Amino acid sequence: MSWTREQRNVTIAAYLGWTLDAFDFFLMVFVLRDIAAEFNTKIPAVAVAITLTLAMRPLGALIFGRLADKFGRRPTLMVNIACYSLLELLSGFSPNLMTLIVLRALFGIAMGGEWGVGSALTMETVPPKARGFVSGLLQAGYPSGYLLASIVFGVLYQYVGWRGMFFIGVAPALLVLYVRAHVPESPAWRAMEKRPRPGLLLTLKQNWKLSVYAIVLMTAFNFFSHGTQDLYPTFLREQHHFEPHTVSWITIVLNIGAIIGGLFFGSMSEKIGRRWAIFIASLIALPVLPLWAFSSGPVALASGAFLMQISVQGAWGVIPVHLNEVSPDEIRATFPGLVYQLGNLLASVNATLQASLAVTHDNNYGMAMAIVAGTVAVVIAGLIFFSRERRGIDMTQSARHVGAAT
Repeated sequence: MSWTREQRNVTIAAYLGWTLDAFDFFLMVFVLRDIAAEFNTKIPAVAVAITLTLAMRPLGALIFGRLADKFGRRPTLMVNIACYSLLELLSGFSPNLMTLIVLRALFGIAMGGEWGVGSALTMETVPPKARGFVSGLLQAGYPSGYLLASIVFGVLYQYVGWRGMFFIGVAPALLVLYVRAHVPESPAWRAMEKRPRPGLLLTLKQNWKLSVYAIVLMTAFNFFSHGTQDLYPTFLREQHHFEPHTVSWITIVLNIGAIIGGLFFGSMSEKIGRRWAIFIASLIALPVLPLWAFSSGPVALASGAFLMQISVQGAWGVIPVHLNEVSPDEIRATFPGLVYQLGNLLASVNATLQASLAVTHDNNYGMAMAIVAGTVAVVIAGLIFFSRERRGIDMTQSARHVGAAT
């Protein structure tokens, strides 16, 4: 399989775009207590900013996706990265909590745009046989960003404080220069550029069954990831009373598992198909549940977390390529990102749901996490075979037909 330099550059840019987007998001997670102390409020009041960031992501997927479908993937990606970097920097200058919350909501719009635009540009550009591996690599950007944020917090926070953490978050803006110098436009978009195309609403109406199905599938997927990640540090601290250092290294171990899972099952999907790869990866969660949620020592829990994230991010690793392959050509920059982020919005009740369940059962976070993770693993395994298998579709050729048919 031969790669051109341009194809490699596109892959690097899209991976770093999502990694640094996640990095900027997770920097906030580490400094909630410090922000609450400075603004003389409680942590839940500051956590509203994270909720709003997640809630605004579908709007970003819609806005930046439409821009990318109309004006091209490459310029939209540059504007998108510049926006989330600037909003991260401005967050560090917040004079009060309300300003910070507004800036984090706007950051959510920018964050929501990157995944759809970056994945469309990449999947339309790389060789079809490489899509599975590249899909796993793109999805590995999220745990890579979490890892990077953990390292920056551990090394630099003591010197720069919470505002300095946000100032460091402007660094992704440098990626715009790389994209401008080295990344070409998607050949599939260029094939459609000069032709009349149906609008978003008409295309969604023509594909309404696919749209509803994809949103339901991505809701289950977001329950799978958030249900195994968001309350996991709380589970380790509240239920097992581990000190921050132990929580930190277990978090690092689970993120390494996530990266391995995404790369492995993304690559496997090239051989066994997208649906079978997702089916197998999701069901690995079931035998891992007892070790992950109900063991006691840090080594056993870290092993369970490692294996659980191989399952969760293994299934997720196939999603960028699968959504791009089943997407209508004329809205490929909008559709995958929009259904992903709408699923994210619908699954945003997860943390409240799990926390309430745990509190009513004597702070048993392990049980609450196991119920959610086990249920959605089975739901995903059942749902995925209702999807179409379009492994290896020629996106440029398909895009030409769209223009000709319109």
